Amino acid sequence: MRYTNGNYEAFVRPAKNAGVEKKTAHIVGSGLAGLAAAVFLIRDGYMPAKNIHIYEELDEAGGSLDGHFISNVGLVTRGGREMENHFETLWDLYRSIPSLEVPDASVLDEFYRLNSEDPNSSNCRMIAKRGERVPDDGKFTLSRQAQKELMDLFMRSEDQLIGEKIEDVFSDEFFASNFWLYWSTMFAFEKWHSAIEMRRYIHRFIHHIEGLPDFTALKFTKYNQYESLVKPVLAYLKDAGVNFHYSTEVNNVLVEENNAQLTAKQLILTENGQSKQINLTGDDLVFVTNGSITESSTQGDQHTPAPITHEAGGSWRLWENLAAQSPKFGHPSVFYKNLPAESWFVSATVTFKDDQIDPYIKRLTQRDLRTGKVVTGGIVTIKDSNWLMSFAIHRQPHFKEQKSGETVMWVYGLLSNKPGNYIKKPIEQASGEEIVEELMYHLGMPEAEIHTFAENAVNAVPVYMPFITSYFMLRQPGDRPAVVPDGVQNLAFIGNFAESAQPDTVFTTEYSVRTAMEAVYTLLKVDRGVPEVFDSAYDVRELAKAMYYLSDKKQIAEMDLPFIEKQAIEHVLKKYRGTYLEEIARGANLL
Repeated sequence: MRYTNGNYEAFVRPAKNAGVEKKTAHIVGSGLAGLAAAVFLIRDGYMPAKNIHIYEELDEAGGSLDGHFISNVGLVTRGGREMENHFETLWDLYRSIPSLEVPDASVLDEFYRLNSEDPNSSNCRMIAKRGERVPDDGKFTLSRQAQKELMDLFMRSEDQLIGEKIEDVFSDEFFASNFWLYWSTMFAFEKWHSAIEMRRYIHRFIHHIEGLPDFTALKFTKYNQYESLVKPVLAYLKDAGVNFHYSTEVNNVLVEENNAQLTAKQLILTENGQSKQINLTGDDLVFVTNGSITESSTQGDQHTPAPITHEAGGSWRLWENLAAQSPKFGHPSVFYKNLPAESWFVSATVTFKDDQIDPYIKRLTQRDLRTGKVVTGGIVTIKDSNWLMSFAIHRQPHFKEQKSGETVMWVYGLLSNKPGNYIKKPIEQASGEEIVEELMYHLGMPEAEIHTFAENAVNAVPVYMPFITSYFMLRQPGDRPAVVPDGVQNLAFIGNFAESAQPDTVFTTEYSVRTAMEAVYTLLKVDRGVPEVFDSAYDVRELAKAMYYLSDKKQIAEMDLPFIEKQAIEHVLKKYRGTYLEEIARGANLL
């Protein structure tokens, strides 16, 4: 397996390797990583679809990309993924998946046309004081010290950050900035998370610094991501003849070691309550989704909080059983045990039954709510919320089965154990109705109207996700297993708890697909390069542009720099006057 960039290999159909018809694939987990692995096995590996088996412990596919109507409960989505144009492997996947809505078009075609005709943007990113837009919304408000700390993190190597949390590398000045509020609420980072992961995000998305405050950096699907992303892949795989085994938990993959080589020899699983073993040969390839951020999720309803749990589910138990067999298989306990009580655990799906919500949202967004176009353009964060609450209204309808006149909003609180400003209890103890009351208080609804509105005009479904930010927990090298660990013959790890050799960012659809592509290409020896991570961190034009926006659009002469630094920069600029470096600086508005 190798990495590549450019379009020389982007549209290549690799040659078929001899003997692939004799091979069988066993994919554990039907989240995006598992589904993508099946597509790449068929499209690029030429494996017969009937030889592919996908095992899913639930009774439906999709993993964390959900979106459903649940009888007697309501519309529910636990979250959604933000996407951008440089998700190289994601778009490589979806160029081959037919759209379910647009004739003679792929999902990528459909997505591209939608976002070209209705580009994403936010007219209000941050509010406070009961529904008022924060005066400096749109500015990063990074002090000179905070800018220096951000640059220092960007410049440090990962091995220098091992064991360090975000709060270890930044001061209070940084955490007081709008940049941190935008960053933490957009990506779900908390101060105790890994500094390595934050550094990866800064490197990965440096080309989008300009678009962070107004979300012009982002792109979204037409509907919730189950309907827009999962259903088309399921249709493709089912039409091809892939075998799906629902209500099936893979309990263990027994691995045999011989001369430093590790080979998966048996699957131990429980299918519809019955124990079963599948013996494996060298022609059996196993792809394991190790760990899950939505495992063990619980849901409440309008009148009941989602039950709190920290019980490990099947994907975590399987990873523990694998890790017990070899240190090459990682250390799952680092990610799902002992998460801080303040961590994000709860989100809620709120369905507004009529247009009473419209004035509160329209005054912030200056947009109508049910036109099929962008509304909030991403989350709106309530800066003075004790829960650090954010909410988003995506294109409506967000669900195909949504009733006419309804509006669906997604809400989450980044801090779980703090009493609310209006509801004097933590969000993890709040019912759907109480979460809506807290929301409407912050949107400025008169207090005398809040309870009646929340009781009659909405249906809200809270969900509790005990491992939702596990990706970012402090880790050491080796805690995440390599996609294909050294010496392993027929077993690969896929998903966001596998370690790609490329320093990409977890908690993204791109990372799920990237690990799946790397796994398939490695085990099947596919002769086509895996697209490398977009290299904006090495582009001096993007770095110069980021410098301009991180200083809130100041030219070098206007920046709050120490005298010696400013003199040094001016000396360099004079020396390179008339060169391409001056062109880059002027192109980035630094001069």
